[in-house]
Amino acid sequence: MLTLPPQIDAFLKLPNAAVIGCVRPDGYPMTVATWYDWLDGRILINMDANRSRLRWIRRNPKVSLTVLDADWYRHVSMYGSVVAFEDDVDLADIDRLARRYRGRPYENRAAKRISAWIDPHGWHGWDPSGDLASPPVGT
Repeated sequence: MLTLPPQIDAFLKLPNAAVIGCVRPDGYPMTVATWYDWLDGRILINMDANRSRLRWIRRNPKVSLTVLDADWYRHVSMYGSVVAFEDDVDLADIDRLARRYRGRPYENRAAKRISAWIDPHGWHGWDPSGDLASPPVGT
């Protein structure tokens, strides 16, 4: 499990905007805005079962996630692998995310949703104040 500094862990627990990146079958990267949650060192995302992104991630589980502060110069990016896909039969995971971001359960109760769990392998942070900045990396 990736160990993060306490200030990064605290930042990831906030309902900040996020962008997930994955690789399309043609080799091009694709990024989209997403809801996420940070739970016990893993990232939870949830997708409609018909999303192209879900098919692409099943094919290549390597992903990245950038979490943006309201001042988006402050951000944390992580890369890792999706290690589990789960049918969200009772919509508990999407409800968790909807409550996190909107304060109420997910509205489409007929939706077929899939949860994905990401184990992060590394991270990079940027913050002009240095609070979220990652340590220098040797070249």
